[in-house]
Amino acid sequence: MKISKHLKENKEILDPNLGINESFDIVCRDMKFANKNFALYFVNGFADSNIMTEILKELAKLAREELVPNTLKQIFETYLSHIQVEKILTINKAKEAILSGQLVMFIDLEQEALVIDVRKYPSRSPEEPDTERVVRGSRDGFTETLLFNTALTRRRIRDERLRMEILHVGDRSKTDICIAYLKDVADPGLVKLIKQKIEQINIDGLPMGEKTLEEFLVGKSWSPFPLVRYTERPDVASAHLLEGHVIIYVDTSPSVIITPTTYFHHLQHAEEYRQTPIIGTYLRWMRFIGIISSIFLLPLWLIYVLEPDLLPKTFDFIGPKKTSEIPIFYQFIIGELGLDVMRMAAIHTPSPLATAMGLIAAVLIGEIAIEVGWFVPEVILYLSVAVLGMYATPSYELGLANKIARMFLLFATYFFKIPGFVFGVTILLILLTSTRSLNTPYLWPFIPFNFHAFMAILLRKPVPFMNKRPSIVHPQNQERQ
Repeated sequence: MKISKHLKENKEILDPNLGINESFDIVCRDMKFANKNFALYFVNGFADSNIMTEILKELAKLAREELVPNTLKQIFETYLSHIQVEKILTINKAKEAILSGQLVMFIDLEQEALVIDVRKYPSRSPEEPDTERVVRGSRDGFTETLLFNTALTRRRIRDERLRMEILHVGDRSKTDICIAYLKDVADPGLVKLIKQKIEQINIDGLPMGEKTLEEFLVGKSWSPFPLVRYTERPDVASAHLLEGHVIIYVDTSPSVIITPTTYFHHLQHAEEYRQTPIIGTYLRWMRFIGIISSIFLLPLWLIYVLEPDLLPKTFDFIGPKKTSEIPIFYQFIIGELGLDVMRMAAIHTPSPLATAMGLIAAVLIGEIAIEVGWFVPEVILYLSVAVLGMYATPSYELGLANKIARMFLLFATYFFKIPGFVFGVTILLILLTSTRSLNTPYLWPFIPFNFHAFMAILLRKPVPFMNKRPSIVHPQNQERQ
């Protein structure tokens, strides 16, 4: 619907739709400047009162002869002392602008309205993300404000070819979504595919932000393994942009989505690139060992418990020294579930009480469970190693997926012993091999095999030697230097 020339008609449409005089935070201010009637719509709490005051002061000084003829043109081109101003022609555009926090100015006898960006969102300062801490490196992180996040990225990539395109999703939420990519590097087909998937989303809102968007991007899947990577670090997002990835920002979310990603993208951590190559390689291998242990340690030990004849005499110490009324398998299951309950309790426990809860979990529950015979000490040991490996996984989502894989292997091993373990590992490999993320093979560069890319995963190369972009993202420009 187009904006009417008569201010009264516009108000008759907008006021009931926006809930003027019903919602306390949506305001319509009727004013008169130079004998011309104005209506100013804005959301109280989003609009910066200092900027609005300055704009109103400037308009209050104007005389009638300064605004006629072509009142809106005169204000837009001469008297409106603000940077971000645009004209709109429809009521729907006006409603979207008002609800997104902008000031919309209607003028009597004008068939256009002015949108002035006076937003000042409630926000926190950039802080280092809890889940991606580094010993050395930047301490800033993304926040819940989209504009801050794009600025943190622009600060690191000052390239005129960096594109940040804005889209809106949600019939009710109208959430701002930004797609960032390097125009001369990123695969145009990938950019087009992501845009199409976002534009096809039909939902009333995205209250859960980037996670809801992810499920629309990667489609329906019951696989526990994450198909996109999240990061809250601007340096990590910038590094992936330079490789040719596409980054997706969602307003109200401090995490950005990196696409496309493989399984091995979730094993990388910024700390590896903040140390020398040999130290970075060592840290990477320690992380690999921890992740492998988190998946296979418990099922393998269960095999040796169920089939003690498989153990050579020199490795007899691996088996449990004590027995319990509860079978080893059920001890593992109880321990896994108990650890998850304690993890969730730690998340929901106020910080001053977290230490006390940790003492209760470690001393009272763990020690007493061994003393009364619920658990044998080896079960606690191997469970602890597996959980440490899970927490050593850089990607929180992959750590949880690996836990599900470990539980699956435990069940398969308990019921079918060695054939069950082999069958379970085969099923996991088939699942990972057949998985694709935005048309990207999930196990690349292992399957399909790419020697140079695989060596780059095993070894942290010196940056001067990393002169090629990963071929999996199909970059237009493969040379980095």
